[in-house]
Amino acid sequence: MSSEAPVPGGWQPSRRWSLGAAVVVALLVLPFVPLLITSLGHAYFFPQLLPETWSARAWSRVLAADAATWPALRMSVAVALAVTAVSMAVAVPAGRVLATRRFPGRAGVELLLFAPTLVPAVAIGIGLHAVFVRLGLDGGVSGVVLAQLVPAAPYVILLVASVFANADLELEQQARSLGASWWRVQWHVTLPLVAPGLTVAALFGFLVSWGQYTLTLVIGGGRVVTLPILLFSVASGGDSSVTAATALFHATPAALALLLSAVVLGGRHAELGGAR
Repeated sequence: MSSEAPVPGGWQPSRRWSLGAAVVVALLVLPFVPLLITSLGHAYFFPQLLPETWSARAWSRVLAADAATWPALRMSVAVALAVTAVSMAVAVPAGRVLATRRFPGRAGVELLLFAPTLVPAVAIGIGLHAVFVRLGLDGGVSGVVLAQLVPAAPYVILLVASVFANADLELEQQARSLGASWWRVQWHVTLPLVAPGLTVAALFGFLVSWGQYTLTLVIGGGRVVTLPILLFSVASGGDSSVTAATALFHATPAALALLLSAVVLGGRHAELGGAR
């Protein structure tokens, strides 16, 4: 029997989840509305509520085949995926140890993980730049990826540690006692337990990288052009319509990734609710 019994009035848990998802989608979409209006407006000035005329000029420039947005998009995706992959490769074993083991100096390790989040990005960038110049990593994609790991990896590790801390890992011992191999336990027991949480952690690492401007500018030296770098360059041009269109172009992939994650986690929630 399901532990989530129907409540009076027919208000089912699935309906509560649907309402919550609708609220999340609304909160994601509403901030984009002014940007969309600005990107389609022509001669649109304060205090006008809506533009006098509408035009797709800005989007024609942003989406043109030879526009700078496409190389910047590819670069942003490549860097964010690399940062996410390396962060997760470090976070899964490190997060499990932090969640399940007690060892001398554990508090110091956790403080060390938090430390990069307390230091301004420009200070981190300047310090790393001095080191990367000597190592020949400045001005390249590899240097930008390594630099972005500084703010991304701590968050991912702490999220993964929370996932393992809240997972019922005793099921692993039960499976091993029944004769399951280590690999079968990891694939059929551990992964289903932590997969939703790991998805959220990976998404968070992706989003941290996706929005990085300062570290990318300092370490990339203007030669690694991601969407945030392009957006700031376009904004300095003073064309509000093109700036708004570029901002939407930058935000849409991240919003779609967040929405996809919500859908996946929502389906996982529904499966678990139906299994109980």
